[in-house]
Amino acid sequence: MWPVPREARPAGAGRREFTVAQLLGAAGGGLILLALRQVWAHAVYSPPHPFPAQDIAITGQKLVPLASGLAIAALACLAAVIATRGRLRQATGVLLALIGIAAVIAAAAAVTSGAVLAAAASANRSAGIFSGSTTSGSSSGAFSGTLNFAGTVPGHAVITGLPWRAAAVAGGLAIVMAGLATTWRGPRWPVMSARYEQPSERTARQAEQDSATMWESLSRDVDPTVTESDEVGFGPDSR
Repeated sequence: MWPVPREARPAGAGRREFTVAQLLGAAGGGLILLALRQVWAHAVYSPPHPFPAQDIAITGQKLVPLASGLAIAALACLAAVIATRGRLRQATGVLLALIGIAAVIAAAAAVTSGAVLAAAASANRSAGIFSGSTTSGSSSGAFSGTLNFAGTVPGHAVITGLPWRAAAVAGGLAIVMAGLATTWRGPRWPVMSARYEQPSERTARQAEQDSATMWESLSRDVDPTVTESDEVGFGPDSR
């Protein structure tokens, strides 16, 4: 049995570090994207009688869209970490940490009432809903259909998504940790070529050795297909 080189002994630890960092960064990016899909605030409007009060749910994506782009950029950086090595991998780790810091700042920024009401008005304009639109045909004079008073009557904001904001901040911190780990330990981690090229190199080397052995046996007038058991008399033709 060939002795195990000293350089190969910490390969298992490096592979574990690599896996943990990748999973940590991916979990952070996924957590940010999940948190941004949740409701962070409500815009409540109280139009005059007989219109009912209107409550518009505002997701984190509408309040901090930058955080979503940063989470996607972090996932792209994690993919780049797999394909890089050495100083380039360290540079990718620095970029990943900076993206995580920016995501934390974006998610932790204060959500103001003005931002919530502006997001509701923007959603109203993008949906193309006419404010106060009604559908006739009701004898009682009640309004039916979709009514949207965002931006047309005074309203107030209710902040409800603090747990999801905290989750987004935690996701950003996870990305920062993954980036710092990549910057510090990344050059010691396995690279794509070491994983996919070494087995083929070993296979080619073994084939060359088998070919050389076969030709050497033929040059000595020895049948390379005869096994050792056949030579000592344990083969099927032994008497």
